[in-house]
Amino acid sequence: MTGLLGALLPAVPLAAGLLGLLLPPAPRRDGATGGDRARTAAVTLGVLGAAGALALAVALLLTVDGPTETSATWVDFGGLAVTLGVRLDGAAALVAVAVTAVALAVQVYSIGYLRRGPHDDVDVDHRYPPYAAQISLFTGAMLLVVVAGDLIMLLVGWEVMGLCSYLLIAHDRRLAGAPAAAMKAFLVTRVGDVGFLLGIALLGVSTGSFRIADVLAHDHSSATLTAAGLLLLAGVAGKSAQFPLHTWLPDAMAGPTPISALIHAATMVAAGVYAVARLYPLFTAAPVTLTVLGVLGAITLLLGALAATAQDDIKRVLAWSTVSQLGYMTGALAVGSPSAALFHLLTHAAFKALLFLAAGAVIHAVGTTLMSEMGGLRRSMPVTFWCTVVGLGALAGVPPLAGFWSKDGVLAVAESAALEGTGPAPSWVGWIVWVAGLVGVAVTAWYAGRLLLRAFFGAPRLPLVRPHDPPAVLRWPVLLLAVPAALLGLAGFLGAFADRLRFPTVPVAGSEDGLVHLGAGVLLPLAFLLFGAALVTLGWRRDRAADPAAALGPLRPVFASAFRLDDVQHTLVVRPVRALARAARTTDEVVVDGAVEGSGRAASGVGAGLAALHRAALPRAAAGVLAGALLIGLAAALIGVVQ
Repeated sequence: MTGLLGALLPAVPLAAGLLGLLLPPAPRRDGATGGDRARTAAVTLGVLGAAGALALAVALLLTVDGPTETSATWVDFGGLAVTLGVRLDGAAALVAVAVTAVALAVQVYSIGYLRRGPHDDVDVDHRYPPYAAQISLFTGAMLLVVVAGDLIMLLVGWEVMGLCSYLLIAHDRRLAGAPAAAMKAFLVTRVGDVGFLLGIALLGVSTGSFRIADVLAHDHSSATLTAAGLLLLAGVAGKSAQFPLHTWLPDAMAGPTPISALIHAATMVAAGVYAVARLYPLFTAAPVTLTVLGVLGAITLLLGALAATAQDDIKRVLAWSTVSQLGYMTGALAVGSPSAALFHLLTHAAFKALLFLAAGAVIHAVGTTLMSEMGGLRRSMPVTFWCTVVGLGALAGVPPLAGFWSKDGVLAVAESAALEGTGPAPSWVGWIVWVAGLVGVAVTAWYAGRLLLRAFFGAPRLPLVRPHDPPAVLRWPVLLLAVPAALLGLAGFLGAFADRLRFPTVPVAGSEDGLVHLGAGVLLPLAFLLFGAALVTLGWRRDRAADPAAALGPLRPVFASAFRLDDVQHTLVVRPVRALARAARTTDEVVVDGAVEGSGRAASGVGAGLAALHRAALPRAAAGVLAGALLIGLAAALIGVVQ
């Protein structure tokens, strides 16, 4: 029964997505009834697919009892087998519930968010059926990653997500920046995916099977594990936006806001963290891979937090906060606690989906994403305001909201690894993760407070706009997501699902305690939290019309550009690749094409000469024969005279 539930889990949204793509296109003309019918069918398929997947995920969570696996050989390449099957445990079931819950909220929210108003374009109904279908495919692909029992099947879901992210970010190609942002996300993640593919191939060849259970049980050499682990981390860095492959994620904000919620909370960015947790014994057997992951996670954590302090676009603030929070998750993995990483993944899914959908409600009401054009919204949008307070409080780690408990779990295991050396990586990795995490707490409190003050307090900066809370179809998903954002951490603290996040195959003792009780250093994180909140509040109270980011001084443009790493990437990677492409094109056109075309021209010239000889007229030919005969006759006469 459990195996059947696991197999149906990705199949239901994938089937809804494929059926949605087969819907006939809606007419583009305003007032055409076909658009309404196509939209209704797309809404029905999308919502039912997500709701069915959520029901299956909940049933799986209630029935799974310890790790189970079912598989059947799909294809055998001379002894190298690829299997069809599922590998299920409590962690997979919990992540599946989070994915499907957010996907359902996004499908319902999109009904109201992507609706044509009196001044909107007439093509929104035409674009909606493929949009809803692609969300279903996105959800099914992530669920395939969650339950896959074979690395090749995991890779299939991994790559389908990349395709769906490209299509959804560029949903409205007429928007400035959307096509370029979609292409950037696709290409940057593909760079990492090349390594991910090679890592899977190396493990499969070494094991003789791509089945995850076989790969984990096989006695790999340390060189194989290190090489495969580093290659896999390249893919993880791309999907989970880790330095230096993080640059695509903030630009992905060009897509619709519900898609931002889906990418940041339930799919794509969560896939990399989950993949490392899924294959964690391989990484603990090659500690150098966790050392690299810890360093990258600490850099990403601070980079994302500092970049968020100076953004004016509300969605980019949340995007950079996602980058930072992903650094906490990879840091927890590096210091030996996949449970703490997945616990933070779950709470982050709740409060980040809440924040993006609440931001969407604000954007829907005021018509802009810039906080400099907002202000004073707490009175006109009280429901959205209080939901945003819950989400930002959870993001910053305010007790007793969800993020407090999960972030404390990460800091507790990092502290243990630093002070007691309990992690699989060297203790200095624990130190950098712990210190970066504490600084990140203060910075997160600062930019979360700045967002709240700039958007909801002070005087309205758009006096002609009359904002109000969104309609029910937008409001209810936000309200329902506020519940787990507030309470999910308490469930982990009380042990409601702590055992389900355990990984019994992980040989790291004493590193899982941070999930179920307060870390020993809880007062220190709280002090950093209060320090960051006090800084932004005091600065704002001096001048409520000023942007607290002005206090950053000359650092503000540096942080706003995320340390200009996009420019560095453009200089070191994009320009050389373009130059190489131009050189290859020139070589192809001048050398290769020139040789081919030159030989063709030479052959044509020789042929033309021969043709000219063969095209001689009859009188000319007769004259030639006569001249030849005369020459022969003269020669014969001369010979006779001589004799």
